[in-house]
Amino acid sequence: MTHDSAHGPGTQNARPEEAAHRLTTREAAERLGVKPETVYAYVSRGQLASRRTPGGRGSTFDTAEVDALARRTGRREPSQSVTGDLVFRTGITLIEPDRYFYRGVDATELARRHGYEEVAEWIWTGELHPGTRFTAAREPLAAARRTAAAMPRHSSSTDRLRAAVAAAASADPLRFDLSPEGVLNSARSLIPTLVGALPTAGEPAGRPAVGDPEEGSDALAARLWPKLTARAADGASVAVLDTALALLADHDLAASTLAARVAASAHAHPYAVVSAGLGVLEGPLHGAASGLAHRMLSEVLDRGGAAPVVADHLRTGRRVPGLGHRLYADEDPRAVTLFALLDALPQAAPAMAAARDVVATTARHTPLHANVDLALAVFSVTYGMPAETGETVFAVSRTVGWIAHAMEEYTERPLRMRPSGQYTGPRPPQPLPDRAN
Repeated sequence: MTHDSAHGPGTQNARPEEAAHRLTTREAAERLGVKPETVYAYVSRGQLASRRTPGGRGSTFDTAEVDALARRTGRREPSQSVTGDLVFRTGITLIEPDRYFYRGVDATELARRHGYEEVAEWIWTGELHPGTRFTAAREPLAAARRTAAAMPRHSSSTDRLRAAVAAAASADPLRFDLSPEGVLNSARSLIPTLVGALPTAGEPAGRPAVGDPEEGSDALAARLWPKLTARAADGASVAVLDTALALLADHDLAASTLAARVAASAHAHPYAVVSAGLGVLEGPLHGAASGLAHRMLSEVLDRGGAAPVVADHLRTGRRVPGLGHRLYADEDPRAVTLFALLDALPQAAPAMAAARDVVATTARHTPLHANVDLALAVFSVTYGMPAETGETVFAVSRTVGWIAHAMEEYTERPLRMRPSGQYTGPRPPQPLPDRAN
């Protein structure tokens, strides 16, 4: 054994055939997310064994041993894609040009066959639990309802959801438990709390929502329905809502999910993670996009055709909402699934015809397929729901994905997402600014 000061007491000479299958110092450093000097520090402390390469230049390291040390120290770094973009290792959602998968299972097939809560459990744990129902904890739900009811009357549903999350967090003393089971317990209670905090459609916005928080026999979609419309629910209509919730539960690293992972990287508790996601979701280019599609579709129905509406959008330089998706070469599989269900509902026929008219009219200018925002718009217009319905459904549903990604991020090295800014301001030293006259 060699006791070279640069390599420490764990250094041995490697045979040529062994060195060919081992990591160099640079490769080991990349896997551990540290500098090469730190790799040698691990060797000197006995945490890692190294072997000298033939000729005595450099060291090699056992791949399995380096990976085991990475797991113990939490030194797994985001990698770089071939284009230089930041890439995160994730086992949740895979998106391909024409479909997407939850933990390797076709997401649209999963959503057709299983309810939202069952799909949530699959995304979180990789296990299916038939008949799963989420139940809100009494105190967080009561706090969320009081807070949401105190919001100004003009507040949007997303405003109320953000306030409800903060209130529910304050009522949950176990929110800082970041163990997998602790996070899942918070999530299983938070999602029905969000639904329970929303006002019932047709009721005064300032009146606290009511209902038995312990009642978990109804699927979450059935509990959400009266928050979206005063129209009576039927099985087929609630099934569309349930499927929409399952389809939207995750979509890889969308903007809101990235925000959620940044929060989780700082070891923020699950409620704060969801708050971060909700903050980004409200942008018109993300969750709020379905509201734009709803208003456009309503206008198409009012004006008797898509041509004048699409023309107005093009004339003013606005993109036609509800069309195209940067991740799918052809049709958005979520939209395809929802349209198939809506096609079977007679009451959805007018809105479906309007949506098809929009797609056909726009195709004369640029061929774009309908995306999930247009499908949500057909759903909300059909049942006389407000324009923000799609955003509400999106927010409740995507909470599942935010939690799943947070659970992954909690196992990574904390605060790993710390880019450096490229300063473009005046070079120092600059004189102190004069006191205002």
